[in-house]
Amino acid sequence: MSSLAQEENRRISENVTWGHRKRFADGKVCVPFGHFLGYDRGPDGNLVVNREQAKTVKLIYRLFLDGYTFHSIARELTSRGLETPARKKRWYPGTVESILTNEKYKGDALLQKRFTVNFLTKETKANEGEVPQYYVENNHEAIISPQVFDWVQEEIKRRREGRGRYSGVSIFSSKIKCGQCGGWYGAKVWHSTDKYRRTIYRCNDKFKSHCKTPHLTEDDIKEAFVRAVNQLIENKADVLDSITLLKERLTDTEDLEEERDRISTDLNLLADKIQQLIAENARVAQNQDDYDRNYNELVSRYEAAKTQYDKTCEAIQYRKARSRQMDSFIKELRNQDLIKEFDARLWGSLVDFITVYSKDDIRVTFKDGTEIRA
Repeated sequence: MSSLAQEENRRISENVTWGHRKRFADGKVCVPFGHFLGYDRGPDGNLVVNREQAKTVKLIYRLFLDGYTFHSIARELTSRGLETPARKKRWYPGTVESILTNEKYKGDALLQKRFTVNFLTKETKANEGEVPQYYVENNHEAIISPQVFDWVQEEIKRRREGRGRYSGVSIFSSKIKCGQCGGWYGAKVWHSTDKYRRTIYRCNDKFKSHCKTPHLTEDDIKEAFVRAVNQLIENKADVLDSITLLKERLTDTEDLEEERDRISTDLNLLADKIQQLIAENARVAQNQDDYDRNYNELVSRYEAAKTQYDKTCEAIQYRKARSRQMDSFIKELRNQDLIKEFDARLWGSLVDFITVYSKDDIRVTFKDGTEIRA
């Protein structure tokens, strides 16, 4: 009776799984609407923007691009009393990160991110290529533009790959680089308990690397930024021409897309061979040593191809994000006149980082790669 019950459970599980995968293959999106911030279930079962909740989603993306970390965004949202996807009042960094990395907020949907490993225990795991995934573009109305979403993904990657821990204390944190050791400048408070209190920025590795680079005040940073931006604007015609040519050369994805399609074909063929090998072993008695050797060889080839496929897709995504970033930079620069004072919005949209060599040698690197000595 136990065997019959188990077999019945297996059959039901396979039928349910088949139904889910058939819907995925047909491009039908299914999400837990009760715990999904920014969207409600529409009449057709698809995603419909919840305008009030969408304000929170947009705020999260704006704060992140302003330099906030997952932790500081969570603190800010909690202090404002905004509700989490689970309708709670306390936010956690993991919740913020999941919102910032969910492609559904730009109108697309990646289906079958996880799958059930064991039909009895209902154990699930992240899909790392074991079963097919389906990506549906323009499935529903976006809350975040694809351009902003891609910027956020690149910024997340940059922060994780950077030297040392990223700081989001202010808009200048992790934006000022030491020209001597390559480390980041951090905020330091002088005279914290008296009337001469002030915040300065200094290389975090100054005493470890014995850096001779000077400290900067916020006024020093702002003045350098204004000088550099005005130099950029005065030569905007030449700069725009150079950026346009550079963009065409650096952001072309045609070769990468051809490579991706070729690898995808190889992956499908290898997956078919693996399935055929498993089916043949179940149908006909074989030497299990030979079977294991053939199986491991095919799996090894599949994993190597999958790694290359992921790298190629990542390179395509990076170039497309870079293209959008440069388009935004071009648009911002084309419409910008000379400025007289520091503009936090321009700082966030134009500057990649500042490198400090000395008091008289501060160089501003803009997001198009242009470097100007301020």
